[in-house]
Order: sequence, then structure tokens, then C-alpha cells
Amino acid sequence: MARYSILRRTIATPLILSALLLAFALIAWFVGSRPFNQTVIDIFLQVVFVVGLYTFIGNSGVISFGHIAFACLGGYVAAWTTIKPMMKGTAMPGLPDWLMQMEIPFWAAALAGGTFAAFWALVFGAVLMRLSGIAASIATFAMLAMVNAIYSNWSSVTAATSSVVGIPIVRSIWPYMIAAILAVFVAWAFSISRHGLALRAARDEPTAAAASGINIPRVRLIAFVISGAIMGAGGALYAHSIGLVTPDTFYLGLTFTTLSMLVVGGMGSLSGAVLGVLILSSLIQVLRWLEAGVQVGASTFALPGGVQEIALGVVMILILMFRPSGIMGNSELTGLRARTEKPVEPGTD
Repeated sequence: MARYSILRRTIATPLILSALLLAFALIAWFVGSRPFNQTVIDIFLQVVFVVGLYTFIGNSGVISFGHIAFACLGGYVAAWTTIKPMMKGTAMPGLPDWLMQMEIPFWAAALAGGTFAAFWALVFGAVLMRLSGIAASIATFAMLAMVNAIYSNWSSVTAATSSVVGIPIVRSIWPYMIAAILAVFVAWAFSISRHGLALRAARDEPTAAAASGINIPRVRLIAFVISGAIMGAGGALYAHSIGLVTPDTFYLGLTFTTLSMLVVGGMGSLSGAVLGVLILSSLIQVLRWLEAGVQVGASTFALPGGVQEIALGVVMILILMFRPSGIMGNSELTGLRARTEKPVEPGTD
């Protein structure tokens, strides 16, 4: 009965967020502009990445600088499994024969990328999740640097720093919208699960949680693996959105952007993760248009290059100064205010 009450009170959050994402998709569909369509696809992919970050960071309280490494793993899985065999033989001659001949649909590549990333999240997390605080954060950044270094030098399998091209491009917005909504529901399901509740208890009161029997490294590892799977699937879809991958595509730039969106929205809130993406993505798009130049009468107004990065930094500073917990803090979008539940009498269902 108690679990049903929690489910009924919280199900509104993923439904509202899904409605917001559907609204963005419908706007792109009605506009019918290919550049705007790509912008909305990028927003959906950012939602996947930031929700993946929230699944671990928001529930554990441990800042991870390394989750984009799992997106890199997923992106290259898409390259290995969807590019034409002839092109793979030229760019990546070191692939095994079974992988060289493989050619699967993009959605299967996304599942494979998520599974591959989850496996390595389990391997890395078995060690990293025993650390806490700044030590854990630095260790995750070391993981990102290690993956980037390996993929930047493994020329026979990843083409090193060269662009791996030939990945089938998916232009439709609907697969990306579905992926974003699925990521939201997976993150929500974990947050209300027994492991999610235990992890947040360990985040807020680690000593009391350990004393009550919660295995903190274990519940952190579960969140790490789930978030790694989300990031890996997102990385595969990202590769299909642009048609190529390089190791630097999934490195510091994407790390900074996704963490910025999570901080602005609120690290402790699933709603904040999604709203942070929608708000900052809209700001970035406006600044991108202004950098490209806007016709004002007989003259053209254009902002200097680099304003996007400066604006992100300014927004983050202001948020950290005036609202350190982010726009949403630890609260969620629930629509109508939740009703107070009556206490359950012993012996009742």
C-alpha cells in the first residue's frame, strides 16, 4: 500500500516531463525546418545525457566528470555495428571478422551501445564506487581521460583521432524523443526503487545509512551501471544524429555542457535535469543565431564568437551564487499538489 501511494504521488513527474518533450517534438514537426529539426534532436540527446548524469549524481551526491566516457563507448559501438562492412575495413581494419560483417539497425545499435557501456560501468564502478567525495570525482575524470587516450590511439579499431564516417544518419525526431522519454522513466523508476531510496539515504546521512545496513558501494554501483547504460545508448544515438564519431566528440566540451545543464536545473531533481537542458539549450540556440548574424534593417547584427561558452559560465556562476541547489532544487514537477495520505492501519492492505 505504501509503495502504491509513493508511485501514485510521483508518476506525475515523468508524465509532465514527457509532455514537455512531446511539445518540443510537435513544434519541430509543425515548423518543418531542417535546421530547427536538428536543434530539437540535439535537445533530446542532451536530455538523455543529463538524465543519465542525474541518475548517478542526483541520487548519490557524488560529482562525476567521467560519464561522457560511456557515451563515447556507445558512439563507437554504433560505428562498429552500423557502418557498411567495406567502409569499416578501410577505416578500422583491426575489427574482428564477426564485427566487421555486422550491420544492424540504429535502435539495435543504441541497445548494444547501452549494454556495452553498462558492462564497463560495472568494471570501473567496482573500484570507483568505494571512493567518496573529491577522490571519487577525480577518479571519474581519470576514467574519462583514460578512455579518451585509448580511443585516440587505437588506430586499427577506432581510427584514432580521425573521424569515423559512414554511420547511417537518422533525421526523424521521433526516435530521439522516445529515447529521451525512456531515459526519464528509467531514471524515475530507479529513484523510487528500493535501491534509489537507499542511495539517497546514504547521500544525506552516510553514517546512519551504513549503520542501518545499507551497502553504500553496492547501491552506488547499481546507479553507476544504470546511468552508464543511459549514457551509452545516448552516445550511439548521438553518432546517428551526426553520422560520424571522434574521441574528442565525447570529451571535455560535452562534459562541461551537460554538467552545466544539470547544475542549472538542480542536481537533486529529475525535473531540474530536464528543465536545465530545455532552458540552456534554448539560450545556446538564441546565442548561436545571434553569432551567425541577424538582419536588422539594412545592417547585420552579430555577436562575437565564443559568447555561448561565456554565457554558460555566467549562468552557472549566477545560479551557484543565488540558488546553489539549482532552479528546481530538490523538488519535482507534480502538477497538482499531492494530497496528504492517511496513515495505514496495521493489518490493512
